[in-house]
Amino acid sequence: MQEEIPPTPEALEEALELSSDILKDIELSRVPLPSAALKASRLARLLNHVEAQSVFHYEASGYPSTPTGVTPKVWSLLQMANRTYEENVPNSQGKTRTVAFLESIEHLEHELEACKLGLDAARDRDVSVSSANPEQFVMAPMGNWYERQGLHSRLLTASQRLASRRSLIYQYAARRHYELKFSGVAQNVFAAVRESVDRKIGAVIPDAIQRFASVYENLRSTNPEDWSNAVHSCRRILQSFADAVFPPSSEDRVTDSGKRIKLGQDNYINRLVCFAEDKSGSERFSEMVGSHLGFLGDRLDAVFAATQKGSHATVGRDEANRYVVYTYMLIGDILSLCELVNDI
Repeated sequence: MQEEIPPTPEALEEALELSSDILKDIELSRVPLPSAALKASRLARLLNHVEAQSVFHYEASGYPSTPTGVTPKVWSLLQMANRTYEENVPNSQGKTRTVAFLESIEHLEHELEACKLGLDAARDRDVSVSSANPEQFVMAPMGNWYERQGLHSRLLTASQRLASRRSLIYQYAARRHYELKFSGVAQNVFAAVRESVDRKIGAVIPDAIQRFASVYENLRSTNPEDWSNAVHSCRRILQSFADAVFPPSSEDRVTDSGKRIKLGQDNYINRLVCFAEDKSGSERFSEMVGSHLGFLGDRLDAVFAATQKGSHATVGRDEANRYVVYTYMLIGDILSLCELVNDI
């Protein structure tokens, strides 16, 4: 499946408002259901949910078909929309087959209204026949009874299908609404960390802001190689950060247990861990930072090594996003240990 491009902040803001609007539309019956489907299609477009956008478009207009049936792509969308069901194959001794209903929401609504009118007309004919010609009292109502049963069956089917369409739209809007609300909180938290880091790190790494800007551009790309490049940029930023706060040393550090820790040019994670240990008054804080640095450094180095061997598509977009967040958080943690600008 094609990788979806992340929506812009402006699109996310509009999507949050639109999702709330759709929920109110359905809960309060403010707009016809086909209109709600089109609004859901717009919501999917804002979020770059390509398949969901097609689903809600077809919900409003009807699903396309050919004389030989529907295409595999349309069938996949029908399954996404919960429009498929099992039916018995005639004269097959219990065999079933999977089929789908293709009618638009508006068509289903017309079907529902037509069945209601048909039932009213059938009841009127019952009265007129029995009053005008009592001799037909036995036969005519029986004929109308079969007609009414057919109308009842069609009415029930249309009602159930319309209810499932209403539920489909509502559940999609509700899920997107709460996802957007949660992501908004997370974005605000990260924005505060990012603002703090951006304000301080420029004095340590003058071109850090430009490097992070390049990282964001790579993350928005649809090319997996660019996602790997974003991770490599994080690695280089951490290396430069380590060079600034704890320059390379040819002398190893020896721990209380006698373990030797290399502090050379390539040992940037070790140097950052040592800096955290030297500046922090909390052993627990140093352990946590060191643990996170170790995990992130190992993964960044692994991606770098894989790329050096010619394997570019080793990082997914979500994974790359996490590494960028981790990088910011760790730099923020280390910067918080002291007034770093005064120390450099």
